[in-house]
Amino acid sequence: MFGMVRPCTHRLGERLTAQWMAHLCGLCLALRGQAGQFARVVTNYDGLVISVLTEAQAGAERAGRRRAGPCALRGMRRASVAEGDGARLAAAVSLILASAKTRDHVTDQDGLLARRPVAAAARRIAGVWDKEGARAGAGVGFDTALLVGAVERQPEVEALAGPGTPLLAVTEPTETATAAAFAHTAHLAGIPGNAAPLAEAGRLFGRLAHLLDAVEDQEKDAASGAWNPLTATGPPRAEARRLAADALHGIRLALDEAEFTDGRLAHVLLVHELGRSVERAFGEERHRHGAEAYGPAPGNPYAPGAPPHPGGPGDLPPPPPPREPRGLIPGCLVFVGMACTCQMCCGTYEGPWSRRRRDGMCKSCGDCCECCSCCSDGCQCCECCGCCDC
Repeated sequence: MFGMVRPCTHRLGERLTAQWMAHLCGLCLALRGQAGQFARVVTNYDGLVISVLTEAQAGAERAGRRRAGPCALRGMRRASVAEGDGARLAAAVSLILASAKTRDHVTDQDGLLARRPVAAAARRIAGVWDKEGARAGAGVGFDTALLVGAVERQPEVEALAGPGTPLLAVTEPTETATAAAFAHTAHLAGIPGNAAPLAEAGRLFGRLAHLLDAVEDQEKDAASGAWNPLTATGPPRAEARRLAADALHGIRLALDEAEFTDGRLAHVLLVHELGRSVERAFGEERHRHGAEAYGPAPGNPYAPGAPPHPGGPGDLPPPPPPREPRGLIPGCLVFVGMACTCQMCCGTYEGPWSRRRRDGMCKSCGDCCECCSCCSDGCQCCECCGCCDC
C-alpha cells in the first residue's frame, strides 16, 4: 500500500534516502515484532511519516536507531533502521487502518474475499491486527480508540451525504484520525508545544488522503457502482483541486510553526512530495478528460468517434478488455514478489491490486538535479547540489 507520499531517491539525495529507508525498514520490522511476519504486508509510505515526524523533533539519537540484519527487500544487506516509540506508533496506526480496510474489502466481497473461507480468514487477521494495534498504541501512550471511532463513523457520514453536502463533512473522520496520530508524535518527542501545529498538519494530511483517493478512484467506482465522495456530493473538480491546494498550503504553514531538530526529510515529504501527489492525481485527470473533450487521439482506431480503419475491421484486433482487480491477499502476495525483484523502482509495472499499468518510482522523476529548484522558496531542503546551505 504505497499511499500518497512516493519519493524518488533521485530527488531525495543520498542522505535523505538513507533516512527514508531507515524509517521504511523500521516500520516494517516494528510490524513484524508487534503482529508477526504477515503483518509486514501493511507497511505503507504514508504510515511511516509518523516515524519521520517523531525523529524530526527528537533527533535520530534520541528517537532510536539500530543495526538490522540482512533482508531480501534490501538485497540481503544490513542497514541502520529506526526503532523506538515513533516506529511503534506508526505500526499501531498502520495495523488499525489496515484492519479497517480489510473489513471493507470483506464487506464489499472483493475478489477472493467473496468466498466464505477466505473472508473468514481475513476477518481473523483483521481481529489480530486490531488487538495488536491497540496494544502497540497503549505501549506508547496513544489511545487507538480515536482511530477506531473515526473509522466506525465514516459509513454513517457517507450514508447521510448527498448532492450539496460539503465535501469536508465527508473527509472529517479521516482528518480527525490523522490529526490525533500526528499530534501524538509531539508528546513522544517531548515537545508538547508542537502538538497543535502538527495536529493541524495531520488534519490536512488526512483531508488530502481522502480527496486524492476519491479523484483517482472516481471512474473505477462509477464503473463498479461503489460509493465515491465526489460523485455523491457533486462538487466540480475545480473545487476539489482548490481544497487540495489549500491543504498543501496549510501543511506548510503548520510545519513552519513546529520546532524540529532536523526537519528536512519531513519537509520534503509533506510539502514537496505531497505537492507532486496532487499534481499526479489532478494532472492525470485533466489529461484524460481533456483528451475526451477534444475528440479521439490521432491514430487511435478504437477511440469513440474515430473514423473506420481503411483496411477494414479485420486488420486490427479489438483492444483487450480491462482485467479484474486482484483481491487483498493475492495483491499482497504479488506486491511482496515485485518488491523483492525491484520491479516497482523503474520502468513500468502492473499494480499488484488494481492491475493498472503504473510508472516506477524513478521513471517520471525527471532531471535528477531538479531538486535544486526547491531552494528558491527558502526551504533549504535539498542536498544534491551546492546551491543551498543545508
